[in-house]
Amino acid sequence: MLFSGIDIGSNAVRLLFANVFETKGGPVTEKATLLRIPIRLGMDVFTLGRISDQKTEYLVKTMKAFKLLIDVYQPESYLAAATSAMREASNNKEVMDIVRKESGLTIDLIDGIQEANIISSFSNLMVNKAFTKTLYIDVGGGSTELSIIDGKDFITSNSFKLGTIRLLADAVPDDEWDKMHKWLNLFKADFGRMNVIGSGGNINKITKLYGNAYNNIVNLDQLQFAYKQLNTMPLEKRIEKMGLRPDRADVIVPAAQIFIKILKWTDLQIVSAPKIGLADGLVLMQYKMMKAAANQ
Repeated sequence: MLFSGIDIGSNAVRLLFANVFETKGGPVTEKATLLRIPIRLGMDVFTLGRISDQKTEYLVKTMKAFKLLIDVYQPESYLAAATSAMREASNNKEVMDIVRKESGLTIDLIDGIQEANIISSFSNLMVNKAFTKTLYIDVGGGSTELSIIDGKDFITSNSFKLGTIRLLADAVPDDEWDKMHKWLNLFKADFGRMNVIGSGGNINKITKLYGNAYNNIVNLDQLQFAYKQLNTMPLEKRIEKMGLRPDRADVIVPAAQIFIKILKWTDLQIVSAPKIGLADGLVLMQYKMMKAAANQ
């Protein structure tokens, strides 16, 4: 069954079409098409507090194009969710109304906890069976969502205003790192003995460039080497030498910084990066909702 998910993030807007299949281990998703448009709403919101007319126009044009593709692909359903930048924009309702009127697509504004819960819904991912608990880390442009899973059971999650665009804009609250550190310390008994699953385009790219791309795994030493090399490399060289897109070349450095801090704080060494994100979670959520409705 084909579903569609739209992730309106602080850095980019993504449209995913994915098929969902039932397996013995539960439902799995398989990407059919993924489009990513780097609108960077966060650059407006984290500096001006609102989404500018120009960014609104870009978003409307993008959503119009997405609606045409949805009409052509004809998925079972779609969900569009906006995250950190839209949450904090003073004119978010106005922008979402314009998008709905111009494109016909309705945007759901979700909070950080909802975002973390959706992303961490992939409980059937391959993990080290020696550990029961899994730490999910999703690093976005405006926030980082952390979730703790025990086996297939969701335990808790939290959202922190530590994102790549926010760091580049020097708009991180003074005590936000401390808040994250204190929250992680609630699980100190499991430090060094948890699986780590990372999501977001930056950890995927770091894994491809510096980790084990075959197994989608990157370790702490490789992350630290990546951070050191990329942070000392001029932006132009990151684009030319490393083959990074301009909208990836700058945010990849603060993303590495966030992952490194979390791994050091928790005495964890390896991140699995299975190329999942909010859009994937939205697809899986729609399938589960449809299945639940059919069983009633």
